[in-house]
Parts: sequence; structure tokens; C-alpha cells
Amino acid sequence: MKTSNIVPKLRFPEFSGEWEIKELGEIAVEITKRAKDKKYLLLSVTAGQGLIPQVEKFGKEIAGNSYKNYFVINKFDFAYNKSSTKQYPQGYIAMLKDYDEAALPNSIFVCFSIDKDYFVPQFLDQLFQINYHGKWLKKFIEVGARAHGALSFDTRHLFELPLALPNYAEQQKIADCLASLDELLDLEEKKLSALQKYKKGLLQKLFPQGESRVPEWRFPEFQNRGEWEEKMIKDVLCYEQPTNYIVEEMHSQGIGTPVLTANKSFILGYTNEKNNIYNNVPVIIFDDFTTDKKYVIFSFKVKSSAIKILKSIGNNNLKFIFELLQLKNFSADEHKRYYISVYQFLKILIPNLQEQQKIADFLSGVDELIEKQRQKIEQLKQHKKGLLQGLFPNINGVGDVN
Repeated sequence: MKTSNIVPKLRFPEFSGEWEIKELGEIAVEITKRAKDKKYLLLSVTAGQGLIPQVEKFGKEIAGNSYKNYFVINKFDFAYNKSSTKQYPQGYIAMLKDYDEAALPNSIFVCFSIDKDYFVPQFLDQLFQINYHGKWLKKFIEVGARAHGALSFDTRHLFELPLALPNYAEQQKIADCLASLDELLDLEEKKLSALQKYKKGLLQKLFPQGESRVPEWRFPEFQNRGEWEEKMIKDVLCYEQPTNYIVEEMHSQGIGTPVLTANKSFILGYTNEKNNIYNNVPVIIFDDFTTDKKYVIFSFKVKSSAIKILKSIGNNNLKFIFELLQLKNFSADEHKRYYISVYQFLKILIPNLQEQQKIADFLSGVDELIEKQRQKIEQLKQHKKGLLQGLFPNINGVGDVN
């Protein structure tokens, strides 16, 4: 490969000179060691997250009789998963970080180790996380070419991947810089998770649970207002069939991503109607749009009977009812479909409008905190993206991180 002036846009002041171009196969050795009869921790992969125990991902180890053929890797070795995902269409490369050794399915992984005396694994890991390899491999993988669930291509092309590499010290400096930012991102994401758990706990306290007709926590001005009134949802909500709409994230409104209820029965979210008629109005989604994903975003531009726009009947706060619904369990028919009739006849407990408004406003304040935290994380991710664009040079389009 002919290249010239291979240097990054951003550089630490103590380093100079051009970076060297090497193929992955020049610095890496394919791992073929098998588990055989020795017991190892069994791992799987989640794209964007890395290698995780099979027990954590599937609830059990799934190796079965194929275990003896599993590949064995050590800490800071790499595993290329030949399965396509939306984020990594050409497959995902993960580095083993948290364990000294482990075993992986040989059917979908290509594993390799690099010469750690001359090259820094964490430096390469940052490249793989931005799908550097995918930009190269897409030249060799046909769209939709799969064999037994894995992408079908000659793995020699993986080891022909061109890499721009500085000396060891500069690799380490870049890896340390990005690792510090990753640690900060991890802390901020944990803070977001804590806020989300905090809100979930608040919902349990602010709405009656079990057989109780009053919540455990109540604002002082409503302490002596008596029990909440039992009504059917059909008496406080009605629904409309939307025509042309988009269900999407509404972070700017402090609402967040549409989420599944705890038992994955249905999805509640907000809709952003193009013509603004339904702008920022709750929506309930049934039927085939339910999934097992923790968070989901839907974008629909066609009419669907599975999606209903919720509207309040009488003096009731829609935000309050929306939050209340997220605590309810719905049942499906034998085809695992969830119809509007299920929700119409569900009984709920509801206070007067003033208490509804107080609870809704309080939870909206928590939503604002969650949204600010999401924005902070997004800003950090954009900052990291900018650093990656500057710290890694582009090799004929292969290293473009845009």
C-alpha cells in the first residue's frame, strides 16, 4: 500500500515522525488452542460492550458437546465475532479485558494475539471499537453473505487489515489518554443508571402498591385527602388511531427513550407527529412491535392498528397516567399479542387532579435530571469522537472515524 505523510492531526508534543504501515497479520498470530477437557470460563460477546460470561448473557453456559473445540484466549487477546450487527455490520472485534483466560465458540470467532512487547493492545482496541476493521472488511464481504449465522468471507482478509502504527511509547500515550476518557464515560453512565433506578424507586413509592389504596409516600398537603379512587383506564383515557407519525426519542423534552414495562408486555413512548397535532403526546404500542430489548426506538411513517395515541378524558393529567401505566402488567393472547382492549378494562387507582399534577411535576423534574445526564454523556462521546478523529490518521479511507 502506497501512503505518504502518515501522521495524525493531533499529537502529543513529545512525538514526531511518520507512523509505520503494517498489516494486522504482521503483528498478530491467529489463536487455535482448543479447550479440550480443561475447564475455562465460557464467554460470549455483545457488540459495543465486549466479551461477557455466557451465564450473564444467556442465564447458563451453552457450549454443550462443542465445548472441546472452543478457542482459548488470554488477557489482552482479541476475538473477532463474525456475526453482523447494526452497529458492526462486518463483525465486532473485542479485547479480553476482565479475565486472565477464557474460552469462546470456535464456530463464530476468529481469535488472535498481538506481540505485546512492541504493540499496545489497548491502542488497537480503540481502533476496533470505532469499527476501523469494518471499513476494510466490507470490501470483501458480500451483502447478506452468511454461513450458519456467521458472515461468510476468507479470514485472510482480516489479517490483511492495514494499520498505521506509531512507536510503542506513543501507542501507550494515546491508549492511556482514551482510557481515561472511557473511565469518565463509564462513571457518567453509572450515574445515569443510578438516576433511572432512582426514578423507578420513586414510582414504587408514589403510586399505591399491592392492595393498598394510598401510596407509601405522599406530599404533605395531600396526607389527609383519603384513599385514591378506583377507576377503569377506559374512564380516564381514550385513544386515537394516528395517521402519519414518528415514535422517537424526545430527550429535549425530558421524556427519554420509549421503554418496555418490567414484563415486556407493551411499550410506552411519546410520539412526535410531523404536523404537530400529536407532538409530545403519549403513545401505547402493542402487537408485533414488542421486543426483548431494554431500550427501543421506533420510527413509523405508515398507519398501524398496533399503535394508539392516548388522550385524557376529563380532568386527568396525562403525564401522571403515563407514569402509572409503566407500573402495570398486561397479559397477551396465545399469539403474544397485546391489544388495546387489554388496557381499556384495567383498573387503576387515581387521586384528584391537584395530586396528579404534583406527582407529574415532581417526576418531570427527575426526568430533567436524567435528560441532563444523557446530554452530558453524549457530549463526552462527541468529545471522544473528535479525539479519535485527531489522534488516528486516515489511511486511504480505512481509518475514517466519521
